Amino acid sequence: MTFHELHHGDRPLILPNAWDVPSALAFLDAGFPAVGTTSFGVAAGLGRPDGERATAGANLALARALGRLPCPVSVDIEDGYADDPGQVAAYAAEVARAGAAGVNIEDGGTTGLVAPAAHAAKVAAIKQECPNLFVNARVDTYWLGEDATVAATLDRAAAYVAAGADGIFVPGAVEPSVIASLAAGIPVPLNVLVVPGLSADETARLGVRRVSTGSLPYRAALDAAVGVATAVRDGRPVPAATPYADAQARLVRYART
Repeated sequence: MTFHELHHGDRPLILPNAWDVPSALAFLDAGFPAVGTTSFGVAAGLGRPDGERATAGANLALARALGRLPCPVSVDIEDGYADDPGQVAAYAAEVARAGAAGVNIEDGGTTGLVAPAAHAAKVAAIKQECPNLFVNARVDTYWLGEDATVAATLDRAAAYVAAGADGIFVPGAVEPSVIASLAAGIPVPLNVLVVPGLSADETARLGVRRVSTGSLPYRAALDAAVGVATAVRDGRPVPAATPYADAQARLVRYART
């Protein structure tokens, strides 16, 4: 199935977000049909905070590395790393040439929400440059706690859909009634982050078509790594892990593609 088609299956697309090649390979081996990236994980790998436009080069390099995978890849490009729509579109085109099937682009950052028209202009520029790229326009009203109402969020989503967005991502929306209202009012696939306590089937009944893991796997991996080290230090049993030979075999297969 194409990346677009994966948003219209019987269940929501569960999109795990990788931060490097090994994490993407692990997700692929676990049977996920597509892989996304996490800007937080990429930024953290550079020792930089998320959302500061510090990951443009690293994200493009990761897109090129993951473009070799036999599955669709969606790249989190923060806010496009520029204010000028033409520059954003040029960057998205590089990501598409690297093999990405989609991008995620946000309308919020360290300084708060941008004007909807400014973000819509970026979406339109990307679609004009890359008409086949799945553009997931992120609405950060609930994520940033600014204009965090269904009405304001739907207004922003409508502007981005009119500009050509293929999907709308509303991270931070967790109340089932809010999610259902958003899904009912947005004519393209709605994407949310993992909602604790809601299964994939339950989000499907609310109208969600894509559930992203965001930076959760990366942060959980940090906790797991610390757990291994402290278990060794404290004399407790260490947790199970993928055998070295299996992890190495994944990389050998990848290197030969």
